[in-house]
Amino acid sequence: MSDVSRQTADTPNAADEQTPQPTAYDLIGGEARVRELVDRFYDLMDLEPEFAGLRALHPPSLDGSRDKLFWFLCGWLGGPNHFIERFGHPRLRARHLPFEIGISERDQWMRCMAMAMQDVGLSEDLQMRLLQALFQTADWMRNVAR
Repeated sequence: MSDVSRQTADTPNAADEQTPQPTAYDLIGGEARVRELVDRFYDLMDLEPEFAGLRALHPPSLDGSRDKLFWFLCGWLGGPNHFIERFGHPRLRARHLPFEIGISERDQWMRCMAMAMQDVGLSEDLQMRLLQALFQTADWMRNVAR
């Protein structure tokens, strides 16, 4: 389970330890809402000129990319591990090494995801929490210095 899928309290007590805290997957609203977020992300990538560099890294049809991100995010957020069930460990960096990912691509990905989160109506607190965790991963994916 990722750090983002855990909800922590400032001062835990015995009741908190016995009551499972909602995951980010739960806070988003489950599978249908994760799919909505992913679809909005790829719609924006496909339509907005500011994401042209990011879009160029993807195949002509975004269907496979949509499914893979959806499957990955479900598990990463604390829900079902659809991606792992299909492909095994995500090995994100290894899977992305064939693509030149620099600061511009990282920032386009983050901006596109931020816009998608806002467009689907995630709470500001949840957006900030997710974007902070996603930035660490997106920055780790960079494989070129530019």
